[in-house]
Amino acid sequence: MMNWEKLLLLEGLKPSDTDLQRSQFERDFDRIIFSAPFRNLQDKTQVFPLPENDFVHTRLTHSLEVSSVGRSLGKTTGKFLLDKYPELASKNLQPFDIGGIVATAALAHDIGNPPFGHAGEEAISDFFKFHVIGRKWESRCQPNEWQDLINFEGNAQGFRMLVDTKNGMNISPATLAAFTKYPRPAWCKSSDKKRRSQKKFGFYTNNLSDYQLLTEKMGIPQLAENCWMRHPLAFLVEAADDICYSIIDLEDGCTLGLVSLEKTISLMGDIIGERYDPKKLQKYSSPKQKLAIMRAMAISQLINETANAFKENETAILTGEFDEALTEIIPSAKSLEAITKLSVKKIYRSQPVLEKEAAGYQVLEGLLSTFSEALYNFHFDKDRFSGHNKSILRLLPEEFELQTDREAYFLMRGLLDFISGMTDKHALSLYRRVKGITIPGT
Repeated sequence: MMNWEKLLLLEGLKPSDTDLQRSQFERDFDRIIFSAPFRNLQDKTQVFPLPENDFVHTRLTHSLEVSSVGRSLGKTTGKFLLDKYPELASKNLQPFDIGGIVATAALAHDIGNPPFGHAGEEAISDFFKFHVIGRKWESRCQPNEWQDLINFEGNAQGFRMLVDTKNGMNISPATLAAFTKYPRPAWCKSSDKKRRSQKKFGFYTNNLSDYQLLTEKMGIPQLAENCWMRHPLAFLVEAADDICYSIIDLEDGCTLGLVSLEKTISLMGDIIGERYDPKKLQKYSSPKQKLAIMRAMAISQLINETANAFKENETAILTGEFDEALTEIIPSAKSLEAITKLSVKKIYRSQPVLEKEAAGYQVLEGLLSTFSEALYNFHFDKDRFSGHNKSILRLLPEEFELQTDREAYFLMRGLLDFISGMTDKHALSLYRRVKGITIPGT
């Protein structure tokens, strides 16, 4: 059974001598906010790639909203934990500290996502699975490393970015563990597929030792070899994301005319329940005002239900008996499921989304084939290393380590850091330039 004191207070709560105003968890939040990877989320796809409508969410606005919901969930459950475990209160821990952990992990939850949303993840994975240039790298990698490449995962890329010292985030163990919703590598399959924490994977092969050290210090048990239980607060981070994308994607779909205002209000009203008064809503003439009120009330209801679900299952979470999505066991679970079904049909598979996802797929495949071919020829096939290859490699960032003795997996991880870290517009612009579609200076 996990212990909250080890899970939360591994480094203690004493602020440094030079900074007496912030706890370590507040410093975590600030470091994420001011990091370049977080800033790049302002031009990364949430649902609608390269949105032309100012009211449609990007990954940045989505992450800020998930963080806000996460803070509320963390503070509410934090008060419950401090009441239940007086030893935590005796360590000067406050509800807002636990809220800060969840808020920061939620703030960073999409920091590893590539351009063009989930279609971008599939594009990168498929490049190594099917593209003739991508397939070349298989013989140069170990089996575990190859599994990482053919299964690109934004969560694992995010973990990599958070522990990479060059990004300068250096967040606390509790926040990093709460961020890790899927504590296993790609090549390790859980024996129990029903466990939510094993649905995906959360770190790459070369970060396995980082997570192992984290679990040893925090007392997070193994489920199987190289598979671990979740940090309990990861359930709240996941729930904050589930709440926001369900409600906010629906709101965006309504804003863009893909779902009617009446249907949107009806779906949100099902969540709000008895507190929803259609007559009061009619006092507002603007659809934006109506949506804003309904969204706020629906999210508030979902926060309360989710916090209660966490409290009711807290002991089972600590023992590992509970491993489900909190939003799938709350009273509004069926209402959320109805929103998801409608969103898949009307929003996620709408023509504008599918067209732009297809374009994004071509962009990422084009960038990967161009850069990886140049890298392959430079390192492993000198006879084919052309002047064009040489020009392409000069476009890599200065920090890219191009030494001739680098292993293939190391090279691909560096290339994927570069490409997955791009904004949608940067990826599109670079693609046009390397393919000669756009010539700089003309």
